[in-house]
Amino acid sequence: MRIKSVLAALALSPLAVSVVHADQLSDVMSKKSLSCGVYADVPPFSAPDPETRELVGMDVDLCKALAKHMGVELELKPLSVEARIPEVKMGRVDVIFANLAYTKSRAEQIQFSDPYYIAKETLVVRAANADQPKSFFKGKRISSTKGSTSEQSIRMADATPVTFQDTGSAYMALQQNKVVGLVTNTMTAIKLVGQAKAVGVELAIAKEPMALEPIGAGMRQGEPAFLAKVNESLRAMEAAGEIDAIWAHWIGPNTEYKMVREDKVQSLSELKFDPLP
Repeated sequence: MRIKSVLAALALSPLAVSVVHADQLSDVMSKKSLSCGVYADVPPFSAPDPETRELVGMDVDLCKALAKHMGVELELKPLSVEARIPEVKMGRVDVIFANLAYTKSRAEQIQFSDPYYIAKETLVVRAANADQPKSFFKGKRISSTKGSTSEQSIRMADATPVTFQDTGSAYMALQQNKVVGLVTNTMTAIKLVGQAKAVGVELAIAKEPMALEPIGAGMRQGEPAFLAKVNESLRAMEAAGEIDAIWAHWIGPNTEYKMVREDKVQSLSELKFDPLP
């Protein structure tokens, strides 16, 4: 009888473990702490303050706001660009805010929150071509940095990528008329247009972006309750004006980046876009 009881207990033990095993949201709320991965040194998103050496930046402030809305303490974890996805998959961080763009390959490995802004692969061209539709550039030579999402967006538009190791070289190719355009992120595009104007070269941002990249928080797959809580918190942050304030402070119109926030937190599932590979 005793042997049967022991065997029955052993048979039931996996079920018992699965019942008491908490999901990620329960784990975070139980320990009252949220580990948030950010860039180790990529301003203005996250980088050490020159004086205090503490991490500061747009993504740092988003982590702080998320932890506040969840009612838990915050643990920041600096990450390299390459480590962002692996650290989430392995459960070493609960969530990452690291200017993380949605792509097909990333979505196969982690889950994304609803985006809090839509980044663009922006096309810089001669001012005379600024009003041309994206179809105008089909088959034409366009420069970008090698191996970037900018290069991928050029291929998706059926144009011909001419790639370089750095943005400066890609920009020089446009100045020398070796290409009809340059694709980069919007912040860099704005700076390049301004630099060109200062030396009498009329460049402009094309009216149609080459691709849209929803930017959101990244989390481990298979955690629907945690995803729902993060999305709920992002919407609360939006309603309270916190995301607008963070944006304005770090990359807004009165900063060197002069970025205007055109998008609000919106449902990822309802967003219509062609994701990059």
